[in-house]
Amino acid sequence: MEYLSKQRYDELLAELKHLINEVYPKVQEDLAETSAQGDRSDNAGYREARRLQGKTISRIRFLQNILEHARVLNPDVLPKDQVTLLSRVEFTNLSTNTRMTFQIVSPHEMELEAGKISLKSPIGAALMGKKVGEIAEAQVPSGTLRFRIESITLD
Repeated sequence: MEYLSKQRYDELLAELKHLINEVYPKVQEDLAETSAQGDRSDNAGYREARRLQGKTISRIRFLQNILEHARVLNPDVLPKDQVTLLSRVEFTNLSTNTRMTFQIVSPHEMELEAGKISLKSPIGAALMGKKVGEIAEAQVPSGTLRFRIESITLD
């Protein structure tokens, strides 16, 4: 089961509808056109259309699987005093005294540039369940990082 924010669920659903209603029919049309051009063994357009068909079908199935098993989180029922999925956490790296802020999200919502880290990442997993003032330790390739939780908010 995957937990998603309402926003991300809606984005994935919109992508799925776009693929099914717009992209896939165009791919099928292109495949039919290139198939009608004769010998398929020496038809680069046909091979490209088949590749695109497979890629599109794969993405459709992937999105269908995510959405079928997804549960949309209601932020109103999540605890506000500890780090959970959808929490925005400000913490201090105790070895460098650097403050950072990240939102903890599902792997399908992770976007490091936007300050969103996966709950399955080493840092995300270490922060889960912690409260303000507590110390979290994360095992990362460069060693062990220690963080002090400064604040927790829910968006």
